[in-house]
Amino acid sequence: MTRADVAVIGGGMAGMSIASELSPTHSVIVLEQESQLAHHASGRSAAAFLESYGGTEVRALTRASRPLLEAAAVDVPLLTQRPLLWVAGPGREPAIAEMRRQQPGLRGLGTDDAQRMCSVLRTEWVAAAAVEPDAQDIDVAGLHQAYVGAARRNGVIVARDSRVSEASYDGRSWRVRHASGTASAGVVVDAAGAWADDVATLFGARPCGLRPLRRTVVIARTGQPVPASWPLVADVDDTFYFRPDGPHVLASPADETPSEACDARPEEADVARAIERVNRATTLAIRSVVTAWAGLRTFAPDRVPVMGYDPDIPGFFWLAGQGGYGIQTAPALARLAAVVLRGDVSHCADAPDVDAEALSPARFRAATP
Repeated sequence: MTRADVAVIGGGMAGMSIASELSPTHSVIVLEQESQLAHHASGRSAAAFLESYGGTEVRALTRASRPLLEAAAVDVPLLTQRPLLWVAGPGREPAIAEMRRQQPGLRGLGTDDAQRMCSVLRTEWVAAAAVEPDAQDIDVAGLHQAYVGAARRNGVIVARDSRVSEASYDGRSWRVRHASGTASAGVVVDAAGAWADDVATLFGARPCGLRPLRRTVVIARTGQPVPASWPLVADVDDTFYFRPDGPHVLASPADETPSEACDARPEEADVARAIERVNRATTLAIRSVVTAWAGLRTFAPDRVPVMGYDPDIPGFFWLAGQGGYGIQTAPALARLAAVVLRGDVSHCADAPDVDAEALSPARFRAATP
């Protein structure tokens, strides 16, 4: 029996970030079902820091995460400048205009300016464009390891190969049986990603309706050089994106294919779709695939993260449903989650524009008779 104040289920970005945030004041054990941490979504993310991405709550969490990411970069930078270039095909100019209306930080560009940023864009395809100049690449592995290191230094126990199979509550603490033994904790944090709803049912909680969606990424050889200075280029209708990756190009069809919680694998059709869409919009002439992978991006029905105590199950805390925003929002979301879990306040000074109630799992219960 391992005793701790908090048991965190999941060793990806969500699990390790909240474990790290709690570790100065709480004893914590992390239960990871796989033999390695960040095996699924966190380890497969081609993450970028984009303040124009997502809804109101996500954008607020992203803005709040920037100073935390900059402060966490002790040894090496976690953010590297790479502008985001939004492009729209013929007839989709209004989508760029609407995006700029909602995001004053975006700057409109003409076709010539867009091509100066990324010379392979086809003139006949780019009818309108906008740039987010302060977008960044995120060192996902570096950020995850920063959380792991801080957690371990503060005494967090990380138990791998520890899939949870059973749970019971005695009125004060949870007794959690897992593949490596048993843990006792006053609070359990469900940070299990695509498996979060399944984990919740083990604790008697009602699912939040989380949906894992498969996303495919391809590293491909091209018919011409790929300058490292190119921006991240994304279609305003979310049909593709691409950016440099060493001498090659990283591309995705921006697919969102419903999936069971699983060890996701790329489908040949999705790989082919990524290549076809990028080749249609550019003169890159992608020739062959170096490697391809897929990951699961898990969303709540309203595509807003789920964070907070379950309204019906004592000592059960949700930290799930981060979808495609989980890396860029992790610092602020973990800081806010730690504040809410401790019961200090419902508002976090590090995320002043984020309403914790808007993230609470209670929002789904209110809609259910």
